[in-house]
Amino acid sequence: MATVQGIREKVHLPIYDSVLVEPEKQLRNTESSSTLKFFVNVQGKTKLETNLQAASLLPHYNTFEARAMRVVISDLPPQFPDDDAAPTISDEELPVTGTDASDNEQSLVLSTADATGTVSLATGTITPPVTEITADFEITLARAMDMLRQARESDDKTAELPLDDDDVTLNAGSFELTDDQVSDAADLGDPLSFTVTELEDYILDTDQIPERQQPPLEQIRPNNGAGNLINRLIFNTVTTLYVGEKIMIEMPTWFFPGGAGAYSEGGKVITHGEPSPVATFRFAEPLFIDKQQNFRVEMEIPQRDDLTEIQKIYGPLFIWVVMDGYMTRDVQ
Repeated sequence: MATVQGIREKVHLPIYDSVLVEPEKQLRNTESSSTLKFFVNVQGKTKLETNLQAASLLPHYNTFEARAMRVVISDLPPQFPDDDAAPTISDEELPVTGTDASDNEQSLVLSTADATGTVSLATGTITPPVTEITADFEITLARAMDMLRQARESDDKTAELPLDDDDVTLNAGSFELTDDQVSDAADLGDPLSFTVTELEDYILDTDQIPERQQPPLEQIRPNNGAGNLINRLIFNTVTTLYVGEKIMIEMPTWFFPGGAGAYSEGGKVITHGEPSPVATFRFAEPLFIDKQQNFRVEMEIPQRDDLTEIQKIYGPLFIWVVMDGYMTRDVQ
């Protein structure tokens, strides 16, 4: 569409850009350095991620009058890897018990009196020789985190793995039980049971999952007040606005409340500011970005320990930087 020469319009048109951590990936997969950059890498992004068409430049020959700047951080439930390459948690030779034959918990055994073997409870009626049945398991990080959630939500604070689950292997000594024997054991025995503490210990064990691939504590123990992920980001980063390589403002990220997004007054929910457009940082005087003038925003993580933990965050996670103000452009 042709432009009208000599006539320009001024519209309220905020510009925004984001850093996206995709589901099942960590922040280090998106940005491995200590600085997150906005309005710099815009190619290949969707409209949800940015509304810029060229890196660090306004569209065409437009000018922009910035009145406010805000940082908006999403609070989406993390998704953890569940494929063949995902980190896993495992253990071996866990006792398999059953309570069907007695009020007291007793070990399941496999009678070795014949070649096929018979799964039974260890009661006085079983004729030796017998071998105690044990269980090995191996689960992905995704399933471990799901079991941890189930354990926290259950009345007894435990989560279970059925004995006939695909991630469980039953053995009697060096002998692996057949499908029929596993089915009998599942009917007679108790599922493997894990407490919240046991599951957390598995996840935080560096012999199980390398430290770099472990979720941060804020995602292992979500919504526990001081352990909120948004707190980790806003109180341990510094956000800087550059226009033409000149610093226009530089402050800790908590200085730029989101002024947008979901909000709850529940005691376990924390958001970065009240979701109101006026509840955010506003420049004392409008900041002008001229046509073809470079600009960008950087969010730096100065402390090494904080950087290590923040880079462990699993997505989906959006961090948006919004420049709110007026765009002056040609009339079409």
